[in-house]
Amino acid sequence: MKRTVLAIVIIAVIAVIGIALFLLAGKKLAGPGGAPGGTIRIVAAEDFYGNIAAQIAGDKANVLSIISNPNIDPHEYDATVQDGIAVAQADIVIENGLNYDTWMDKLIGASPNPSRTVIVAGTTPGVAVLPENPHVWYGISNMAAVAQAIAHALAAKDPGDEAMFAANLKAFDASLAPIAASMDAIKAAYAGTPVALTETIYRYQTGPMGLRVLTPATFERAIAEGNDPSAQDVSAVNAEIAGMQAKILIYNSQTITPVTTNIENAAIANGIPVVPVTETMPTGDTYQSWMAGQLATLQAALAKAAGK
Repeated sequence: MKRTVLAIVIIAVIAVIGIALFLLAGKKLAGPGGAPGGTIRIVAAEDFYGNIAAQIAGDKANVLSIISNPNIDPHEYDATVQDGIAVAQADIVIENGLNYDTWMDKLIGASPNPSRTVIVAGTTPGVAVLPENPHVWYGISNMAAVAQAIAHALAAKDPGDEAMFAANLKAFDASLAPIAASMDAIKAAYAGTPVALTETIYRYQTGPMGLRVLTPATFERAIAEGNDPSAQDVSAVNAEIAGMQAKILIYNSQTITPVTTNIENAAIANGIPVVPVTETMPTGDTYQSWMAGQLATLQAALAKAAGK
């Protein structure tokens, strides 16, 4: 039912966008990037992509991130007319793809523009995608590949500033090294530790860190997709927590259901450390500080669980 209502809303938005674009015809400000003063217009579906784009573009682009509120569930986002107009006037659009932000595909389709560059993170060369898991931005090396694609797109739009974009890309890549080092340190100290997840989002980091996920993948996917997990899977997760088999619970605080709330409460009652993670970047963070902060929380929780 939710998906039907969402589809109707998106169709209505697209229709209104078409009218708005007709009324705006001829009023778009001109410039080398199609924006005031030649500034490149970038629209990102999610704030973590927008943040990286801003780091690489510097003052050569205006960046709009459509989903930038950590209280919004990206799975159920309703696009607005303003979103559609922004996408229609963008020089570069960045989306996740992999059926994660399909509303963006509809906005792009509503305003065909052969000069607009669309970067789809999930199909970007160098991005490794886990089975049935669209959350590629949690893979640190994946974001290095997306950043490179952004730098190339910027250079194509503004060849005169290619050297600056390359320098900013190099600085971004260097800034990921401490995050990778933190993951290596966690792996060295806690590889094999059994953990529970409420959904698939953190699999891009539990794997490289060697943490052993007990939660059934079918449970995680159901929660991630907004579906009810099977009674068998719920029972299995409850047993992990009640029996204290899982040493920590990694909890997506942006995708909350009665089932996940009950699991969180059970973990707290059993003294199991809970590590909250979010799908989108909290206000005031950069991609790097967001990832580093969550890893610090995870490391502290693992140390507590291990009695260190």
